[in-house]
Amino acid sequence: MTAPDAGRGIGNGEETTTFGLPRDSFRILHVSTGNVCRSPITERLTRHALADRLGDPLWGGLIVESAGTWGHEGAPMEANAETVLADFGADPSGFMGRELLDEHVIRADLVLTATRDHRAQVVSMGHSAGLRTFTLKEFTRLVRAIDPATLPPLEDGVVARARALVRAAAALRGWLLAPTAEADEVFDPYGAPLPFFRSIGDEIHEALDPVVTALTGVPARA
Repeated sequence: MTAPDAGRGIGNGEETTTFGLPRDSFRILHVSTGNVCRSPITERLTRHALADRLGDPLWGGLIVESAGTWGHEGAPMEANAETVLADFGADPSGFMGRELLDEHVIRADLVLTATRDHRAQVVSMGHSAGLRTFTLKEFTRLVRAIDPATLPPLEDGVVARARALVRAAAALRGWLLAPTAEADEVFDPYGAPLPFFRSIGDEIHEALDPVVTALTGVPARA
């Protein structure tokens, strides 16, 4: 059976192994406001980085998607966001915006938001989302403080490693605070010129690199 949103993610929780058994999955949800700028960039850069690290993007059981707290349902990605993705060699095609729904939060194993306000909105929806919802930059900061040796080895599967990483980050959150209130924010480039979009793309790419390395146990290619 193929999941309805399989085209939006890396991996597919309903795929089967060669033995016909269900494959375990881990779902990452990126959240911004309109789901036409920041979260699409983050979604597609995550997918691109995971494919680069894992080789076969369907192997790891990771599903990557996005939505917006005021999402433009069915809207295309902003043209400047597409350009930013092309700069990094990531695929912007086939994207359609989504409004953030309860079901997205319920299914997500990790929610990464653009800002603290987005994080607060996700947590306010309930569904015990607090321990698995972070801003992107907050999660990056916490991940940098986690000893990779304390995580399950890649041989145990990416899903097991990802779940352990989220638990470890949640445990550190109250102890490792941001240096400033703005340090955990990715600002909105909507309506801005391409150079500002590119600067936001660089921020997102830099924040994602240690996260993807920690998730997969595989560093970026030189």
